[in-house]
Amino acid sequence: MLNHIFATCLMVAAQNYAIPPQVLVGILHVEGGKVGQQVRNTNGTYDLGPMQINTLWTKVLAKEWGVSRAEAKRLIRDDPCTNVNVAAWIFRRNLNEAGSMKKAIQWYNSRTPHIGRKYGQKVIAAMRKHDLLYVPETREEGVEKFAFRQKPE
Repeated sequence: MLNHIFATCLMVAAQNYAIPPQVLVGILHVEGGKVGQQVRNTNGTYDLGPMQINTLWTKVLAKEWGVSRAEAKRLIRDDPCTNVNVAAWIFRRNLNEAGSMKKAIQWYNSRTPHIGRKYGQKVIAAMRKHDLLYVPETREEGVEKFAFRQKPE
């Protein structure tokens, strides 16, 4: 799923937006999109490319980039580096607003609480599956903590 160029783009996007790259990799595994892909949603929008960026973002991005909405859509769908950078930008906006990594992961998919929670669980499970995250054995009662590093041997 990750080729060398895309992996480099992902790492640069994570660095530029101060996001743990493990989160972007977890989202990528859950979204499962591909370059050039667009998936129609029930509400008439489309999810684009590897990180499945919703076309609702094309209006603001077209304005920001000084291009048409059609060109913004094409770039997000067909250019893997643009796609992962937009994903990191969206995630950073969510993180800034939510103030919580867990909630920002949920909001990447949906701000509807029960939908977001289910999505967040999938992303965390994907990160654990790929040894990108683990929950330390010692944690405070009622407080979920996790670490973005390799699981100790």
